[in-house]
Amino acid sequence: MPRSAEINRETKETKVSLVLNLDGGPATNVIGTGLPFFDHMLDATFKHGHFSLQLKAKGDLQIDAHHTMEDVGLALGQAMKIALGDKRGITRFGEATISLD
Repeated sequence: MPRSAEINRETKETKVSLVLNLDGGPATNVIGTGLPFFDHMLDATFKHGHFSLQLKAKGDLQIDAHHTMEDVGLALGQAMKIALGDKRGITRFGEATISLD
């Protein structure tokens, strides 16, 4: 069973659509939030996690970045919950490698 999820979230301030694949391997992520550094950090996180993420977000950036970042985070959390399903087979371990900017 593939561990993936598709989320569409629309509020008064934002519109977020994403496809997450936890078994996607090191893929070319397509991320567009209108916030270049946020896009970069999401890309680095998913690339180093060996996940695949397709994400489009449009928000009220003329006001500030808060709504866009918040709704992307909520959509990603919801997608992770769905993609992990019953969480069977997850191996937990510690690792000291950290990607930094």
